[in-house]
Amino acid sequence: MPDDGPVVPERARGGRPTRPARSARKDDDRASDDRIARGGLRRSARLASLPLGFAGRSALGLGRRIGGAPAEQVSEQLQQRAAEQLFKVLGELKGGAMKFGQALSVFESVLPDDVAGPYREQLARLQDSAPPMPTSRVHAVLARELGPRWRDDFSSFSAQPAAAASIGQVHRAVWKDGRPVAVKVQYPGAADALRSDLRQIGRMSKVISPLAGGMDVQPLVDELTERVTEELDYTLEAGAQAQAAAGFLGDPEFCVPDVLASTQRVMVSEWVEGRALNTAADLSQEERNRLGLLYVRFLFAAPARVGLLHADPHPGNFKILPDGRMGVIDFGLVARFPDGLPPAMGRILRVAENGDARETADQLRTEGFIVSDVDAQDVLDYLAPFVEPAAVPEFEFTRDWMREQFVRVRDVRANNGVAMKINLPPEYLLIHRVWLGGLAVLAQLNARAPFNAVLRELLPGYADADGR
Repeated sequence: MPDDGPVVPERARGGRPTRPARSARKDDDRASDDRIARGGLRRSARLASLPLGFAGRSALGLGRRIGGAPAEQVSEQLQQRAAEQLFKVLGELKGGAMKFGQALSVFESVLPDDVAGPYREQLARLQDSAPPMPTSRVHAVLARELGPRWRDDFSSFSAQPAAAASIGQVHRAVWKDGRPVAVKVQYPGAADALRSDLRQIGRMSKVISPLAGGMDVQPLVDELTERVTEELDYTLEAGAQAQAAAGFLGDPEFCVPDVLASTQRVMVSEWVEGRALNTAADLSQEERNRLGLLYVRFLFAAPARVGLLHADPHPGNFKILPDGRMGVIDFGLVARFPDGLPPAMGRILRVAENGDARETADQLRTEGFIVSDVDAQDVLDYLAPFVEPAAVPEFEFTRDWMREQFVRVRDVRANNGVAMKINLPPEYLLIHRVWLGGLAVLAQLNARAPFNAVLRELLPGYADADGR
């Protein structure tokens, strides 16, 4: 008979926890499938209400303008209502809909000011909250995953969730040895709901685009769909987090919470006390600069030290601890680089920084980024937003800069259409996501810091023979 208790990962070996087989899970899966089938039409109807609501508000706005209301006032009211509806629906649906909204929220800084203003509050709210799962259902998941005597593992367990995410929610508890812990519980039926929502959003991407300030949402949906399977198995996340926790144990800059137990749908890890990075807007410029530098240092240090790239740069996953360190959570999506980031990445960046267009294009072609004829200077110009922050001792990330670069890179006509000729090799997919998401977070922080020094220290292939 298999052990009915939780699986405790062996952190020192960086091993991946495995879950016990449970016949009860099959029954629960069937019940979850039934609930999803009954709720599928309701979920689709909620998502379908988004473009219809937008059209209705536009018609209402036209009537108000005809009636003499100022155009700016009407536009602001329409954007506010659109934001409220979009993120209310996404948040309530959890699953893929909320995950899409969270991914979109990272790029809030690239939206035009007249759109970003009313959306900002709703986006920030979505990043950290969602309607909670009923307590009875939480207890049922815990009993199925950790065994009927799951309460014996805890000195106390809070029925109210401390945080909610796209596929699960987190409860605060005290482990049996007295340590405060976070208990991550996956929503029943999350897997099917996630895939269903993303399929629906993909079909509606063109009509949702106006609600997102004109952003092309299809590539975002495609990537999320490709990665959902990895995030649905908490044993994968537990293994990655335990590996990172071991590598950063006792670090003066970063804190990764240790994992105490895990199954496919429940994970117990040490509690990290601190405020999320996405709440740092009210901090001083000096503190935001420090946090922006810490944020970048972790993104590059993790591959160098533990062979993992944290591939979800969402600022809610980074905590500002009372002692000044940065806590890092949510390792559900990682890219594995046992030998660190590819050295070619640093070499190409350095050659581009030096302005050598032909050598930049040649190296990109060698790595598989270019598979057709392109003008070398067009390629170099296209890479400007990646190169510019590295080319100076200090760089200041602003919303205006981020918005300008985002619009330019998305323009298929810019630089003779080079954007349509750049290929992204599979091993660089998550690196690209982290780089773009990281730039957006730094723009939200309006951070100014010596980011070039981080590249010299932590990006393989970047520093050359003269020691720069």
